[in-house]
Amino acid sequence: MNELLSRAHAAYQRHDWQRAEELFDEARARGGLGADDLHAVADASWWLGHLDRSLETAAEAYRCYLDDTQPRRAAMEALGIAYLHALRGDEAEASGWMSRAAGLLSGEPDCPEQAYLAYLVDVEGGLDRWELDSVLTAADVVRESGRRHSDTTLVALGLTGRGHALIRQGRVADGMAALDDAMTTSLHDGLSPDWVGNVYCHLMSACHEVADVPRARHWTAAASRWVDSFSAAVLFAGICRVHRAQILQEAGAWEEAEREAARVCTDVEHLAVGTAAEAHYQVGEVRRLRGDYDGALAEYQRARELGRDPQPGSALVRLAQGQADAASSSIRAALLAETGDRLVRARLLAAQVEIALSAGDIETARAASAELSETAARYGSAGLNALARQAEGLVSLADGGAEEALPILRDACRLWRELDAPYECARVRLVLAQAYMALGDDDAAAAEQSVAADVFKRLGAAPDSPKPPRWGVGPPLPDGLTRREVEVLGLVAHGRTNRQIATSLTLSEKTVARHLSNIFAKTGVSSRTEAAAYAFQHRLAP
Repeated sequence: MNELLSRAHAAYQRHDWQRAEELFDEARARGGLGADDLHAVADASWWLGHLDRSLETAAEAYRCYLDDTQPRRAAMEALGIAYLHALRGDEAEASGWMSRAAGLLSGEPDCPEQAYLAYLVDVEGGLDRWELDSVLTAADVVRESGRRHSDTTLVALGLTGRGHALIRQGRVADGMAALDDAMTTSLHDGLSPDWVGNVYCHLMSACHEVADVPRARHWTAAASRWVDSFSAAVLFAGICRVHRAQILQEAGAWEEAEREAARVCTDVEHLAVGTAAEAHYQVGEVRRLRGDYDGALAEYQRARELGRDPQPGSALVRLAQGQADAASSSIRAALLAETGDRLVRARLLAAQVEIALSAGDIETARAASAELSETAARYGSAGLNALARQAEGLVSLADGGAEEALPILRDACRLWRELDAPYECARVRLVLAQAYMALGDDDAAAAEQSVAADVFKRLGAAPDSPKPPRWGVGPPLPDGLTRREVEVLGLVAHGRTNRQIATSLTLSEKTVARHLSNIFAKTGVSSRTEAAAYAFQHRLAP
């Protein structure tokens, strides 16, 4: 019996979960298992995706630890059970087991188990509530406890919480450095495998929030190599696979991205609700880009049922179907519901710019673009900057300002190209083509359209999705004035200074001065007084 248990624990230590489960089952049939044996069985079952069995066996281990008067071990088992229930979406069960763990540890002297509880309650809970200063304090306490007790896992978890909180505060470089450190520790310093997935998920969440595609690619590849060294790891493999699908979509490998995400939906929906919800949304995204709008909406709906907001994808489908009003209402409601998380709002704002311009609502588009630019400036990632510059260029072009839009759109195209995001880059090229046409450079416009068409054909993009509407089409303006120049002229007519105009239109004073110079040249006036008279004469100012 002892020899059999030794073999079972050896298989468990080398992460051969299937063999460990078999050997422990054989030992149980011969005479029963102790608390540590049951803990190992529960853990192996989790890695194999046998969640019901894992929960049942972990509860046995919990009772055994209590019977053996080991409250700290019982508390850790309770935390593990709470975590599994939370993954599956059983919030009431998770709360109950968390309370059991807290009760067992309340009278204990300083110990690592208290730090694990603090991480789940104060760090992860604080991140959910965006109590970022409190998270930083709690994360440092967790890390110090890890150092004090020589617990590498706690040190990595403290770094993880600190890094994610710093990023949400806008201190992206410092936050990513902490998360990189935590992930390196996870994969190379013998971190408990149970917690590697937690660190990885926080890192991927942060990369997604600030659109740091290169870092997400690097760590997903590293995590995939790590998990491939195990004989089986259903849930962690699913977590890796959904992030891999996101990266494949960005890189233009849409068929593979949909296949990876669909496999996650099948493998882990009964194990981890959040991961499955994200996978369904990802399948919907690929289908939307390929023009399967009914299929996309079905996946978005399933994501909603599992607790994932289907925006902005659902609204963009409605836009592609020609339902601009429905799309506008959906994206507006999503933004009203999401008031605190600026990073979640960023992608919603990018979609709102496109939807609003399609509906001819340039003021809403301008306001969304301005907020998106503020967020990009605060967080400073290349992905957010690309989104913001693209939105800014669309608004400028829609406002009739091809001269102003051209360098902005070229910058957006460069950023997307550097991020290896061919679809987004191609979409910007189509808008660039419109800017070139407005400026009379038909050769450049044709070249941009040709490159974009080749990309859409290679990706299998929907025929209508890469054709943005010709924004900015409206009544002709006198003397070749752009809509932005007319706005500036109207404010000049009402006696506004350059500084006041800049504030009102969210421009720099230098840009306002350039617009005025263009206005004077086009209209033949030589002073602000003459410009005001021109504005009233041509009914360009109320």
